[in-house]
Amino acid sequence: MVKIGTPLTTVARKALLCGSGELGKEVALELQRYGVEVVALDRYDNAPAMQVAHRSYTLSMLDGKKLREIIEKERPDHIIPEVEAIATPELVALEKEGYHVTPTANAAFLTMNREGIRRLAAEELGLPTSPYVFADTLEEFKAGVEKVGIPCVVKPVMSSSGHGQSVIKKPEDIEKAWAIAQDGGRAGAGRVIVEGFVDFDYEITLLTVRHSAGTTMLKPIGHHQVDGDYRESWQPQAMSTSAIDKANRIAKAITDALGGYGIFGVEMFIKGDDVIFSEVSPRPHDTGMVTMISQDLSEFALHARALLGLPIPEVRFFGPSASKAIVVEGDTDKVVFENLEEVLSEPGVQIRLFGKPEVHGHRRFGVILATDSTVEKALAKAERAYSRLVVKVL
Repeated sequence: MVKIGTPLTTVARKALLCGSGELGKEVALELQRYGVEVVALDRYDNAPAMQVAHRSYTLSMLDGKKLREIIEKERPDHIIPEVEAIATPELVALEKEGYHVTPTANAAFLTMNREGIRRLAAEELGLPTSPYVFADTLEEFKAGVEKVGIPCVVKPVMSSSGHGQSVIKKPEDIEKAWAIAQDGGRAGAGRVIVEGFVDFDYEITLLTVRHSAGTTMLKPIGHHQVDGDYRESWQPQAMSTSAIDKANRIAKAITDALGGYGIFGVEMFIKGDDVIFSEVSPRPHDTGMVTMISQDLSEFALHARALLGLPIPEVRFFGPSASKAIVVEGDTDKVVFENLEEVLSEPGVQIRLFGKPEVHGHRRFGVILATDSTVEKALAKAERAYSRLVVKVL
């Protein structure tokens, strides 16, 4: 029997977010709808989820000692990783001591870097993947590129939102790609993965929810990326019945292997009826923000419901929908959004502004959501709304 007490009392059900960005903010809000007390952690002050949580702490989550201090002080019922860069060995130790990590500490550990999850998928589960090589030094990297072949994709083993990712299209790109990967890793310079270039028609995120009543796959989400960072997503992505069946089997296999309750973002490449596994995140996915308008339970609502041990008997899909990221460029802590009345002038359009405190370079500050009779119309509507938005970097 699931029990939830009253926040800020001795009987409160308490959740601790390891990561307080826009995805964590939505999870915090959904948990609070169930009366859960939320504690938010991140590496910088005033992160989005901190602005809505009951309490917050600022720290490097790669600092296992500090992370443990806070967890032992708060004694949460749920530890919820929302970013990759966490001291996962500490989470594994804490789970052995009785703490509950969503979905599991092992899932967080394996997916913290691309090596763990790639070896699980390809070498243990036998799932189809692109050819790959791991490298620790420039010499190993050059040998890996030669083995995999050009073109190829280079990524730090631990990064997100495209940080440190690049494509080698010619031999002259090799040393530049190495430098980009060393600068972009969430844990600093280090090991990289060289992936053979996959010839695909499109790529999808298949949101998969493990919950107390079973496993639920949502309608596939298509997306467009720039340098590995999501810019647009849409749901549903048109797929053949055969490809959908293969994608569902791959998602079920990898999420069963990771275990626990919660939502997983399973990324795959599709070529005709062939499906190739790419990556998996044991948490809400940025491309899944489209679910805030496309269905009755968003990916965040599903994550909260699942991790609390509650069943998900049905997810109602409303219709073709799209999302478009609002990316701001500059170097400031003062960003102003204007002309919102025009942005929202068409029916079926919504906007979310994340409340991020500053930008240095480029950063996702919000998302526009749209729904229509077809995916193409929803994407066009989101683009029109985006074109009306005025962003001032002061």
